[in-house]
Amino acid sequence: MKETIQLNLTNPAKLESLYRSDKSGFRKAFFEVFPAKPADPIAICWYERLQEESSSISWGRGADLLVILVATAIATLIAKIPDFFSLKPEEFFPRNISFIVLPVLAGYFMWLHRLNKQIIFGVLFLFAACAAYINWLPGNFDNDTFILSCIHLPLVGWSLLGFVYGKGQLHDWAERPAFLRFNGDLIVMGSLIVSGVMVLSGITMGLFSLIGLSIEDFYTRWILIAELSASPLIATYVIRYNPQLVNKVSPVIARIFSPLVLVTLVAYLIGILIAGKDPYTDRDFLMLFNALLIGVLAIIFFSVVEMKRAAENKLAHWIIFLLALVTIVVNGVALSAIVYRIGSWGFTPNRLAVLGGNLLFFINLILLARQLFRQLRGQVASTSVEEVIARYLPVYFIWAVLVTFLFPLIFRFQ
Repeated sequence: MKETIQLNLTNPAKLESLYRSDKSGFRKAFFEVFPAKPADPIAICWYERLQEESSSISWGRGADLLVILVATAIATLIAKIPDFFSLKPEEFFPRNISFIVLPVLAGYFMWLHRLNKQIIFGVLFLFAACAAYINWLPGNFDNDTFILSCIHLPLVGWSLLGFVYGKGQLHDWAERPAFLRFNGDLIVMGSLIVSGVMVLSGITMGLFSLIGLSIEDFYTRWILIAELSASPLIATYVIRYNPQLVNKVSPVIARIFSPLVLVTLVAYLIGILIAGKDPYTDRDFLMLFNALLIGVLAIIFFSVVEMKRAAENKLAHWIIFLLALVTIVVNGVALSAIVYRIGSWGFTPNRLAVLGGNLLFFINLILLARQLFRQLRGQVASTSVEEVIARYLPVYFIWAVLVTFLFPLIFRFQ
């Protein structure tokens, strides 16, 4: 989007067409382009227009809202399948949690981007194939490969959503940082909406209990599940038409949490040494260690894509660079621990999955830290750091596919 705007700054008709096709994306890209063209009359007009629009709340178009309502109804029906077919929720949701929102959210972006029929049918077929596979897969929560498939399948669905968000362009890495930004904005806005839903639900059930009516069961099974299913969709709709609501919040959150996580991580490593905790023999501690690693890695990714030019955010860049270095140390400890466990007790599905995931994290962190260091020295642009993340995302998708679909076959559903 940014490159297209730069090429068409003297073409008002094309700019208007771009704006109407994706208002949120256009706003974000334009404000990144504008500092390079501050004296251009057309750029100034668009800047004033977008600044004026960003000060008010937009409720979008009726057609968009209708599509969101239909998508919400579909998501709710999927979530209610256990009630409709007398299935056990504890068996249905671990297998199908990723199919409640991800396919319908992908459908919304398909409609939004007016994708061609081949891409639409291809993506829907892949979602359907994933759903058929995970529900056919034999196993329970005593089965390691079954648990691994249930954990990694949402990452496969998330990757399909990213493909649709990027308008079906496999080789256009420039849309991938935008998808990560969207995820950060969705977490912020979705969390606010879910918090509001929970408060409203508690007040509603409390008010009815005061007049002697117990609606907890009905409200939880029907109203609350519909509200929770709708939350990501409503959050996406709000982000699309009012990007100014979260555009400034997400960078602030990233800027606040990055130094806090850095201090916490360093303190935690020191605490491990003092407490004498051993990730080499303590399996539960190693699992917690890896969960910490994934969380910190996610914070690094979202912080990087929220960064602007290095000259304006030197301190933020240093913090993220140091956080990447400390995370490499954590990752190294986790890798050595899992290699030790494999050498001592042999291969299992869990150990192989953790080993592969940690190797991917380690390589990605090394590449990212190298690029951050080069940027701090002024050798590369900020887009090069984003490119490292964007070009590496398909590697996680491939690994998720391998664990989800091949591990059960390789290890014979153990």
